[in-house]
Formats: sequence, structure tokens, C-alpha cells
Amino acid sequence: MVGYYDIVLGLIPVALVGITAALLLVGLPTTGAVPIGAVVAIGLMGHGMFVRSPTDSRSDETTGTRSAPVNAD
Repeated sequence: MVGYYDIVLGLIPVALVGITAALLLVGLPTTGAVPIGAVVAIGLMGHGMFVRSPTDSRSDETTGTRSAPVNAD
């Protein structure tokens, strides 16, 4: 199953190469097209790390508190 982070990892090179190529075809020089593509790729990385940060569901289960068994005496 493809998740959010799989899509983000796939979009990083697509954004860098695709946006750069599109801007080069439009006529922007390489020194302007590459940084713009890189900014978009970095924005995707930042969104994946900080806006929708990964959580470890296993750590939530293991750090939960357990109550002691109740004595029926």
C-alpha cells in the first residue's frame, strides 16, 4: 500500500528534475531553474518532516502506563 511518505519520496526527484526541465523549456537560464526546482523539493521534504511529521505507533503502545492487578482480598 502506497502511503503519504512514499508519495513524498517519489515527488522529491520529480519536482527537482521536472520543474527544472519545465523552466528550462520556458526559457529560464539553468542558474535560475535549478534553484527554483530545489526550493520546491526542499519544501516537500520540510512538509514531510515538520507539517506531517512521522509518528511511531509502537512507541505509543510501549510507553503506556499499566495498572497493577487489583487484589480481591
